[in-house]
Amino acid sequence: MRIVVAPDSFKGSVSALGVANAMEKGILTVFPEAEVLKVPIADGGEGTVEALVDATGGQMIYEDVMGPLGERVKAYWGILGDNETAVMEMAAASGLPLVPKDKRDPRITTTYGTGELIKSALDKGIRKIIIGIGGSATNDGGMGMARALGVLFLDAEGNELPHGGAALAKLAEIDMENIDPRLNETEIMVACDVDNPLCGPRGASAVYGPQKGATPEMVTELDRALCVYAEIAAKVTGKDLINYPGAGAAGGLGAGLLFFTNAELRPGVEIVLETLGVSTLVEGCDLVITGEGRTDFQTAYGKAPVGLAKVAKLWNIPVICIAGGLGKGADDVLAQGVDGLASTVPHPMTLEECMEAGDGMIEDATARVCRMVKVGMSMNK
Repeated sequence: MRIVVAPDSFKGSVSALGVANAMEKGILTVFPEAEVLKVPIADGGEGTVEALVDATGGQMIYEDVMGPLGERVKAYWGILGDNETAVMEMAAASGLPLVPKDKRDPRITTTYGTGELIKSALDKGIRKIIIGIGGSATNDGGMGMARALGVLFLDAEGNELPHGGAALAKLAEIDMENIDPRLNETEIMVACDVDNPLCGPRGASAVYGPQKGATPEMVTELDRALCVYAEIAAKVTGKDLINYPGAGAAGGLGAGLLFFTNAELRPGVEIVLETLGVSTLVEGCDLVITGEGRTDFQTAYGKAPVGLAKVAKLWNIPVICIAGGLGKGADDVLAQGVDGLASTVPHPMTLEECMEAGDGMIEDATARVCRMVKVGMSMNK
């Protein structure tokens, strides 16, 4: 029996690789002769760097970069096992958790540190970059990112704008003369799972600004600033992105990457599965087991287990999802290629207890699932 184990992380409890290891132990308890292929996966959000580095035998790189408020923070990115591909999460340098709740103000936060991560990869000879852009603290349209790569953003007097999305209201000129020339030869794949435009009622400021600390007045201010930015950037780059799906992701970082690099926006799980060659691994196996910390209605909208299930269905391989918890709408995934669901929780427990005992519970749940699979096999005979 050949089983592919490809889980996402159980956030805050067990990494994707840790989940895969625990699942393998559970499988071998019931099927000791099974061949288990472990492929930690992610959906482009938190944990993507770790999952891809672990799965490919790559390495983590740590850098001191500018944080959202201009302070220095220790961020990370990874080089995959091919030594040719970088993977990073903008949240590591410009994420909301880096800003204390009482200091959250998307008028002043910057993506400069994200640009520093990209520059670090370029400095190491990398010309293929995967970047996840969820969890941002910013609303600067990617201005900070572009500035770190040599772009100048000037007001009517020719002065550089200060950091932050509010400053874009005074933007008069974008000077790309000194943009890093290495970007022209660099492929950038952006893991983007939203379709929000840059501006308007569904834009970056209106939809995501409030969770970053924006008041209704700030939302209006920031949206107007991004409209100014979009108009001037369109003239300079020839790219009209104000209504482009996904341009509003990460406070407009999606637009910034499209304006100033050769970026392509794609669903995160699609990028991850393609990078890991999951389709080839799944072909010819007998069973796929995946999992995540919580499976609910959101999973059906393209999270890792469903993305994996769609690949498995190309080869008509059954898929079982083991989750730390099953929430409202979990059964929705059954219409998306997942054949069975199971929870790791064996009896009433607190969330803290579940997270502390994560590895053991995942192993035990996988063994329970495999015993049921064994019963099904005997019935089929």
